[in-house]
Amino acid sequence: MNVLEIKNLKKFYGKNLAVNNVNLQIEEGQIYGILGPNGAGKSTMINMICGLLSPTDGEIYVLGEKMKKGQMDVKNQIGLVPQDIAIYDDLSAIENVSFFGSLYGLSGKILKEYTKEALEFVALSDKAKVRPSKFSGGMKRRLNIACSIVHKPKLIIMDEPTVGIDPQSRNHILSSIKRLNELGSSIIYTSHYMEEVQTICNKVAIIDKGKIIAEGSIKDVIAKHSDTNIINIDVFDKVDESVKKVLHTICGIVKVEILDKQIVLYSKPNKYNLDIIINELKDHNVTIKNIESKFNDLETIFLNLTGKKLRD
Repeated sequence: MNVLEIKNLKKFYGKNLAVNNVNLQIEEGQIYGILGPNGAGKSTMINMICGLLSPTDGEIYVLGEKMKKGQMDVKNQIGLVPQDIAIYDDLSAIENVSFFGSLYGLSGKILKEYTKEALEFVALSDKAKVRPSKFSGGMKRRLNIACSIVHKPKLIIMDEPTVGIDPQSRNHILSSIKRLNELGSSIIYTSHYMEEVQTICNKVAIIDKGKIIAEGSIKDVIAKHSDTNIINIDVFDKVDESVKKVLHTICGIVKVEILDKQIVLYSKPNKYNLDIIINELKDHNVTIKNIESKFNDLETIFLNLTGKKLRD
């Protein structure tokens, strides 16, 4: 069963096409990563999935039900953990969770029971009566999650849930995501940390300029798009343009970029040309500081496809 199905989704802002004919299916039980550089259309797409924005064209189905404006029964199947923390500093932790639970239609004993369970899940039961203004960044992120899962949604969307927190809190949140998935929730996960995506996601989609440009399991995406490997060479001095021309002539090199005191080479796989590259640089009096080769990982594929780093 698909928890989410998107058909021919488009969103215009004036003449700007932010989401361009996106088609996507997310099956029940998946942790699905959506990756894209800033401005790629991720947030616009998430807002349309949640019913916060209306599409210009296309359809969105959540658990088989078409998402329409004001359709609360569909929206209540979704839990959104926003990138910007959405909690109230003048309410205690338990009051925050209870308030958000009431917005999803919970009341009475069920609201009290679910609120308690949500706080237990994010390990904040001992801080239930404390206001978030006293919390660390990681504790606020965990409370943000509790407010979003209190109604036990089938589909949880987590938009950058680990931004700006300490490693211990990050590990706790990633463990919580896996546990939510084990308990039956399907999860859409966006992050600027590639290692998180590789650790927890079953499938990924890479989106750029409003379009999905790669999709599938991480293994399949890497296998399908491994056209080049990237060699980063840090040097002590600025490199002359003549060196760029020479590097272009080396077997397997398909692209050369000179970035101040760094040379970035894009090389075809299985071309063992590193010794030749080093010798050419020595011959042209380029002193190497450090060399790093990136072979066929998700971050390399992302950079190859979008021309940008995930955290640009």
